[in-house]
Amino acid sequence: MDAPRAIDHIVNWLKKYCHSSGMQGFVVGISGGIDSALTSTLCARTGLPLTVLNLPINQRKAHSDLAAEHMAWLESGFDNVSGMTIELTPVFEALEKTLPESIQDDLSMANAQSRMRMLALYAIANHHRLLVAGTGNKVEDFGVGFFTKYGDGGVDLSPIADLMKSEVYTLAGALGISAGIIQAAPTDGLWDDGRTDESQIGASYAELEWAMGMDKSTQDNANLKPRQKEVLAIYRKMNRANQHKMVPIPVCDIPDTLRSQQG
Repeated sequence: MDAPRAIDHIVNWLKKYCHSSGMQGFVVGISGGIDSALTSTLCARTGLPLTVLNLPINQRKAHSDLAAEHMAWLESGFDNVSGMTIELTPVFEALEKTLPESIQDDLSMANAQSRMRMLALYAIANHHRLLVAGTGNKVEDFGVGFFTKYGDGGVDLSPIADLMKSEVYTLAGALGISAGIIQAAPTDGLWDDGRTDESQIGASYAELEWAMGMDKSTQDNANLKPRQKEVLAIYRKMNRANQHKMVPIPVCDIPDTLRSQQG
């Protein structure tokens, strides 16, 4: 990838979209991971107002420290960036006390955390007339659907959703994003035990990139190694299960024949 030209392309796309929307700038949730670090840096380079938010909910210190480090780096390098930390743990704990215990399985409550962050992002965005910039990459958004519907998937625009994970690393390196963020194991930050994306999915992003290409290939799968077959099966299972996240919300079309009939 031609990193400098790709960076300029995304930055110009962001500026053009923002101007055409009539909004003032962007807001990005900072997790301490590489995707949000790249997205926020690209938004900062537009020169338009950017608010970066750290929204911890029972967050592990290592993740919180990386988020704070990146926010400080952005604020020191770009006059158009302002950072804010909003502690959402008490709000989440209030939700836990309000919801019936019978529905509080781990996955439901992890997704609730992501949706709570979305609410905070949009509260700030609405007040300041900002666009919520998504941080999902192509493998997450269109490969395995590894995001929360109406959580981190609830955004106004997706500047890096056509970048494979390897390309995210390439652009992050070119932009000087910290080695600590680049080298950190990818994680969604929704679990108290700090589990990684790879441990949840069962495959690394490098493997999933390969599977994404292989899924569209005409190559004979019979010659694949056992691990390759396993990864391809993981990819296809998640892709099928999460199609509802990747396609427009279904609409029940009413036939004209019904509209024309009386009674």
